[in-house]
Formats: sequence, C-alpha cells, structure tokens
Amino acid sequence: MLGALLFIPGLGGVRLFDWDEINFAESAREMVLTGDWFNVQINFESFWEKPPLFIWMQALSMKVLGVGEFAARFPNALMGIITLLALFHIGKRTEDTRFGILWAGLYAISFLPFFYFKSGIIDPWFNFFIFLGIYFFSRYTDPGAEALRMRHAALSGLFTGLAILTKGPVAFLIFALTFLFWLAARKFRLDFRWKDVAVYFAALALAGGAWFIALAASGHGEVIRDFIDYQIRLFETKDAGHGGFLLYHFVILLFGVTPASFFALSAFRKMPDQVGHDGSASLPAATGNLFSWMMVSLWVVLILFTIVRTKIVHYSSFCYFPITFLGAWAAARMIDGKIRFRVWQSVLLIGTSTFFGLGLTALTLFDRFKDKIAPMVHDPFAVSCMEASSEWKGFEPFVGLLLIAATVWFCISFRRRRKPGSFIVLAAGNLVFAMTVIICAVPEVEKYSQASAVDFYIERQGEECYVQPAYFKSYAQYFYTLRQPENRCDDFEWLSRGPVDKPCYFVVKDIPEKVEQLRADVPDAEFLYRRSGFRFFVRPQPAQPEAAQQDDGEKGEVE
Repeated sequence: MLGALLFIPGLGGVRLFDWDEINFAESAREMVLTGDWFNVQINFESFWEKPPLFIWMQALSMKVLGVGEFAARFPNALMGIITLLALFHIGKRTEDTRFGILWAGLYAISFLPFFYFKSGIIDPWFNFFIFLGIYFFSRYTDPGAEALRMRHAALSGLFTGLAILTKGPVAFLIFALTFLFWLAARKFRLDFRWKDVAVYFAALALAGGAWFIALAASGHGEVIRDFIDYQIRLFETKDAGHGGFLLYHFVILLFGVTPASFFALSAFRKMPDQVGHDGSASLPAATGNLFSWMMVSLWVVLILFTIVRTKIVHYSSFCYFPITFLGAWAAARMIDGKIRFRVWQSVLLIGTSTFFGLGLTALTLFDRFKDKIAPMVHDPFAVSCMEASSEWKGFEPFVGLLLIAATVWFCISFRRRRKPGSFIVLAAGNLVFAMTVIICAVPEVEKYSQASAVDFYIERQGEECYVQPAYFKSYAQYFYTLRQPENRCDDFEWLSRGPVDKPCYFVVKDIPEKVEQLRADVPDAEFLYRRSGFRFFVRPQPAQPEAAQQDDGEKGEVE
C-alpha cells in the first residue's frame, strides 16, 4: 500500500522525456498499433538496440490503460512496489525484520531510486532481475542452504536470463564479473555440482535466449548482428551528448542515492569480520555471505561503467541495491551502538539536503531573475528556452526548508539517542520533497526544455502530414503525433526538396545558424512561428497543375 501511494500518483503529470522514455514508449505504441509483438520497432522499422521484455510490459499497459504517459510509466511504478516487498522479505530472511524495514525504507526514500520508479525507462526492471540473479546465486553459495542448491541455481539463471531479455547481454556480463571477482576473493574455492551448472545455463538460455533464437530461426539474423554491434559500440565510443568525466558514476551515486549512500560509507570502514550484529567477531552466515556479494557487485558495476565511455545516469543504477543494502547494514549497527554515526556523515547529509532544498527554492525564483541570467548564457538555444514561463503553487520553497529541517533534526537526534524512530522524520522529509519535485517541479522544468515542440506535435495528431525535426535527434515526433505507418517517411532530402504528397512540418532549434541552414535546405518552407526554444516551418503540398485539376474536374462531372 505504501509503495502504491508513493509510486503511482503523478505518473501522467508530465510528458515523456527524450530520448529513452519516449523511445521505449513509442516502441510499445507501435507494437499495439501494428499487432506485431515479436519485433521491436521505431518509426515502423526494426529497432535492434533493445530486447522486447520491457516493451511488452509497456504495450500491455497501453492495451489496458490507453496510450499515454501514465501507461508508459506504470510498469515501473509496479516494479517499485515489488522491489520494496522483495527487499523487506530478503532483508528479514537474511537478518531480521528491522533490517528488512531499514533496507526497503532506505531504498524508497533515496532520491534516484525514488525518481526511477516514476519514469518510463527500462532500468528498474533490468536492475531488479540482475539483483535477483546475484541474490539467488548467493543463496546457492550459502553453506546453510545445501538442500536447495539446484533450485537456487535455476532461479539465478532464470532471473539473469530475464535481465538479458530486458536490456541485453550486459546483464550476464555483470553477473559473470561479479561471480569471478567473488571467486577470486575466495581463492577460487567453490563447491559445486555439474548438474547445478547445467540447470543454471538451461534456465539462462530458456529465459534469455529464446527470443534471440526465434529471431534467427525466422530469418532476422541481421537484427541480432546489429544488436551486438550496438552493445560493443557503447563500450568503445561515447554517444553524442553522453560523455562525462572519469569518476562520473561515483559522484552520481554518492549524492544521488542519499541518504543511503552516506550510511553505506561506514560499511567500508567496518567490514563484517570486524563488527557483528550482536557484538561478536563474526556475522550470521547469511548476512556475511550477502554482504560479500553486494560489496563485490557494487565495485564491479562501478568499475565497468567507469571504463565505458558513454556516461548516462542510469548505467550505474544497479548500484542502488548494494548501496542501500550497505546503508541498511551500517544503520542497523549504528542503532545498536556498534558503529558510530560520524560528524562528517551529518555534514554530508545536511549539506546535500541544503543543496537540494535551496535548489528547489531557486527554481521557483527563476522567472524573476532570468532576464539577468540570460546575458551570461552563451547558448542561443538555452536563451530562447528561457522565454517560457512557469506557474508555481507557492508552497514549494517551504518543502525545501522542510527537507533541510528534517535532515538537521535527524542528525542531531540520531547522534544523541540512536533511536530507530529518528528515521521516520528523515523519511518524511525526503518523501515529501521527492513527491513535490515530481508533481510540481518537473512539469515546470519541462516548459523550459521540450514543451513547445511537444505541444506542436500534439497539434498534428490526426493530420495527414509529415513531421521532421531538423538537425537534432528526437523520438517525440513519433509518439506525440501518434504517427501512422503512412506518415513514417524520415528522408530529410526528399522531405525538403522532393515532390511531397502532403504537407511537411519542420521543427528546428532556435539557433540562428540552424534556422539559416533550414532556409537554405528547404527554400520553399514557410515560417509558422517561434516559441521558447524552437521555430516551426511548413512545406506545403505542391499545388496540382491546372491541367491536372481540370482533368480531375471533368472526371468528376462524368462520374
């Protein structure tokens, strides 16, 4: 019930964002429209970057709830509910009920995990399946679970296979690297049975390979080749607009998965063999075993995506699981007085909350000061986007102050008494802030980015026309025009100079060089209007020659 209350409200309150959200939602829309549930498509052509499992979920959601933002994001809201239940259950089994509550609670109130369950991207399901694959393999290696080893091997293979079917073979890469590093830490000592290995790979192949095998058998081998080439390219190059500095993911996780990340830092200072839950020199076997797997998987993903040149926030989002586990582990021992809640952790928590809280306040004041900010901005597109105006409710700055106050109160109270109840105040401050950002702030921010273009696309719904972004990549024109197969032409050369059979609209960013380039490339384009970041043009359908019109008229009279 709490998960539903947190993750379902506000799903449809703001339009989908380019690229990823609209990309996946459009594939699901085309799947519903064409009835082809086997092939993933974009603009009614094969889309080989992603397998179909998450697209199937979105398409099913759209079949039930209708095409729109709510349906596109609903599968991740459902995953948010499932994740909280799973973490509580696993935490309770691993240690005790309190640990289960702490783990699920820290996952729910940490900022990036919360926001991802409000999105329409693949990663919440992808990460959850990888996590279960690793978790059940940790159960396989648990000395106290010998009787269930084959079942755990099968479940590990099943969920790793589902992760492959969700986003691709990087799922198995993460699992395999985690297993190899864990094995190396144990000096390659592992008691296993070959029949368990066979069961693991059978489940993996059944869940993760069936769709790929079906593609090859149906003569779509080129889709598999393009898919593999794309995965390799992600490691070797950086996508345009998705570069970043070396420690990008370290910074994102430290300050984005707050407050769990700041508690988790204590887990690196006090390892399980130093401090036990009951003050002894060792942990319960289940806790210590899962601790090892979570620590190894955290470092594997961090190092892997530090090497990858494409830097996108959600690439390291699997780390939300080990970070919140380590945070809960440390918090439980802080409550018991086995680990100290340090002053520097209080400073990090209060400093980060102050930054976010004041950031929300600054957003609400942006319209008042944008005229003074604009002359200092050298990007003409950004300056043009500033022409939009926002409409705030008025209470948002107080929510930022509430976040700061709740964090300060928690740090003072928890350092003095170490009461579990202190976390309730911290959770309330974080959740009220996060909900306010989703429901109130994000729709206003969208007005300064893509809103005018999306509004234009929506106005074209039902019109027989072509819609073409000029000189920038977007998927919004597909989803928000509800593009039909007969309007799918994306050949810019033909649309700009060819004998078009219906009006063609061009959307160009409000950058003088790009506007002049469009006027040169499409000499008969008629300017419609400009609005906050974009200019809109139309190339009308050429008038029919008089002779042709006369013939048509005579033909009509005869008929």
